[in-house]
Amino acid sequence: MASYYTSLGLFVISVPGLWSLIKRSVKSKVVQRTFIGEGEEKAAPSRVAGEILSFFTRNNFSVTDRGETITFEGMMVPSRGQAALLTFCTCISLASVALVLTITLPDFGNNWFWITALSPLAGAYYWKRASRKEQIKVKMIVGNDGTLSEIIVQGDDQQLEEMRKELKLSEKGMVYVKGLFEKS
Repeated sequence: MASYYTSLGLFVISVPGLWSLIKRSVKSKVVQRTFIGEGEEKAAPSRVAGEILSFFTRNNFSVTDRGETITFEGMMVPSRGQAALLTFCTCISLASVALVLTITLPDFGNNWFWITALSPLAGAYYWKRASRKEQIKVKMIVGNDGTLSEIIVQGDDQQLEEMRKELKLSEKGMVYVKGLFEKS
């Protein structure tokens, strides 16, 4: 009986979470972050602007609007790793559903585990719908003395994190500690 309730708990936790995971996999998480330059970058706003332009150009973004806020637009493409992870997580979740069903409806036996064969559909769903147009907005604030004060960026969370790492920017109010997996 304890095994049944454990399996039922897995079922209740995994099915709604699985649905949410699959649906959210194709959507971008838009955030706004404020960065501050460090060292030499703080004194040269034109250099930082060039580095930001270069970063987005290398990542297949183009400038669509110039003004106080610069807007970059580009296509996000699906990731094989993300599709594989989604397929794997779906397989594990469907296996827990099959486990509950084998206990609840034993007449069908272990044949319930065949529903794990549906897990590649989650990867296919992601692959078909993950291509999307992204917009990144960048606003640079220059202080009275002509030095760069802040860079306000709004866009996809993953793109902003890549930009932060590559351009060695610090988020305002945050202290980054070099970790085991972060390259210097």
